[in-house]
Amino acid sequence: MESDQFTPAAGTAPRYHRDASGVPTVTMIGGGQLARMTHQAAIALGQSVRVLAAGAGESAAQVARDVVLGRHDDLAALREAAQGSDALTFDHEHVPPQHLETLISEGVNVQPPPTALIHAQDKLVMRERLAAMGAPVPPFVPVRAVSDALAFGTEHGYPFVLKATRGGYDGKGVWMIDTPEQAEERVAEQLGAGVLLLAEEKVAMRRELSAMVARSPFGQGATWPVVETVQRDGVCAVVTAPAPGLDERTATEAQALALRIATDLGVTGCLAVELFETMDGGILVNELAMRPHNSGHWTMDGAVTSQFEQHLRAVLDYPLGSTATTAPVTVMANVLGAAEPPAMSMDERVHHLCARMPDARIHLYGKGERPGRKLGHVNIVGPPGGSSEDPDYVRAVRERAELAAQWLIHATWADGWDPHTGS
Repeated sequence: MESDQFTPAAGTAPRYHRDASGVPTVTMIGGGQLARMTHQAAIALGQSVRVLAAGAGESAAQVARDVVLGRHDDLAALREAAQGSDALTFDHEHVPPQHLETLISEGVNVQPPPTALIHAQDKLVMRERLAAMGAPVPPFVPVRAVSDALAFGTEHGYPFVLKATRGGYDGKGVWMIDTPEQAEERVAEQLGAGVLLLAEEKVAMRRELSAMVARSPFGQGATWPVVETVQRDGVCAVVTAPAPGLDERTATEAQALALRIATDLGVTGCLAVELFETMDGGILVNELAMRPHNSGHWTMDGAVTSQFEQHLRAVLDYPLGSTATTAPVTVMANVLGAAEPPAMSMDERVHHLCARMPDARIHLYGKGERPGRKLGHVNIVGPPGGSSEDPDYVRAVRERAELAAQWLIHATWADGWDPHTGS
């Protein structure tokens, strides 16, 4: 379906946070690949991204001109990074809320504000707020004692999902509990280590989806098409945009839900609402991310406005860009570090990929290789004339994206292609 923008109420006026003659500076807390790609978008807009990075070797610190070295939980470092910037935003959700409240009291423009960000930082806070809103969520309960988990298992059955309420990502801090004995052991272990927990029903699902939206302080919102995500070992591996075969009613419902969450929580910038599509065609909210997100990397080549440009527009309160797609289907495949990195250098792998697939859009993050690490991603934009409703067309685009990513990971062609013979 075609995505569109939502116009703010009449009678309001946009608020800009800079002198018209100056170059706007956005501070991004975190020096990872999301900050790196946001920096790329800022260059085209004539903006500057200042990065608070833990080390000079981090992805964004390698390329940004304006880098402050320091920790995201160090108030002094946050103050230094925020000084003179037009907006402060994030490439992860781990900044202590009390530090952000202090910065706001000192006049820093924090986007999204901590009152919104807490719902991406704390899964229990998020679940309770979404439930109170009437948003669809799986059955859940806070786990403050082993008895809480056992009671949940008795009521909802095994297996169920146990989650750390804070700090987990890419499958970390998430455990599948298959038996009461396993529940006793895992809960006692984690509570003993000071980890706060919640239990959720394991959802019988058809697939995972993601609804990415953006919202500005002015109140303008924009949505990209809902996408299908494929997770492997708890890490996003493949994203197909738009989600193939998704009922238009469900897609519209997911987009409207994401915009409602953004509005009700006061989110500014990008918001990814990760969803489960249930076996009966319904949707349930899984996670929230209030920043650019892996499920939106396809927008760099498959949409008029990428999530990174849109995030900058939103946090600076610019009018938002068009979210129209530029191809019938775009597939993103992550490049994840191999268990045993190949002897061939990454530069040589890129050389060979460019030779075989000149249309492959390669995005590498400047990271050293280690097993499972997100090293980059490849986007393949489907040729004109296809449709996300055509399984053969979608399969062909996805196979090329995964083939390209696997080459960059292993330096071997999964289809046995021989570069010397071209077959």
